[in-house]
Amino acid sequence: MNTKGGCGKTTVATNLASYCISQGLATDLFDYDVQGSSSHWLKARAGDLPAIRGVAAHKPPEAGITRSWQLRIPAQTRYVIQDTPAGHVGFDLVDRVNESDIILVPVLPSAIDIHSTANFIRDLLLVGKARARNKRIAIIANRTRVRTRSLNTLERFLSNLDIPVIAHVRDTQNYVRAAEQGIGVCELADRTAQKDIAPWESILNWIQQYDNETDAGPASVTLPVSV
Repeated sequence: MNTKGGCGKTTVATNLASYCISQGLATDLFDYDVQGSSSHWLKARAGDLPAIRGVAAHKPPEAGITRSWQLRIPAQTRYVIQDTPAGHVGFDLVDRVNESDIILVPVLPSAIDIHSTANFIRDLLLVGKARARNKRIAIIANRTRVRTRSLNTLERFLSNLDIPVIAHVRDTQNYVRAAEQGIGVCELADRTAQKDIAPWESILNWIQQYDNETDAGPASVTLPVSV
């Protein structure tokens, strides 16, 4: 989740989905963004790749189909990743929090993004009551470059939060190349992309700690998004 547009939520959602499926974990990708970025990504995905079940959750159900049936989760699904739009407030924010087990907050290393993320986390805790509802929250530092002043600023901001930073996602064109093909960086047939797999392994390991501590069904991972 993050109300700030362009912070990389779709990038996180699609790459996390592709990494989960590459590990043999049945994954659903729910697209709540009217821009349909995740849905477009799935359409570009080749048919010979492991299938990720997509749900265009931003659209009303077709005639004769109920909303609950549209949003059903098959028994074999292990993870549900929600890719939802920027600007979620009020009831929309509360609904997404209620539906989720885990909330990932991508943030960019810029003053504007840091300020916006601080306000969002405040709303997440006060309006969404995420901690009161025992939701797991984690930060993903996105588009980071080493030894930059902006990264130092971001890390100082994050150090003041009682929320773990579970991954740093590199600023690289590998994500652009992967998105064009409907794949994640873990599926790129390029040696230069190997170093970009580590963040997704770290994220999944952190999520699976939740699995080990609970007897829950499919975990719902939410990233309200617009990229």
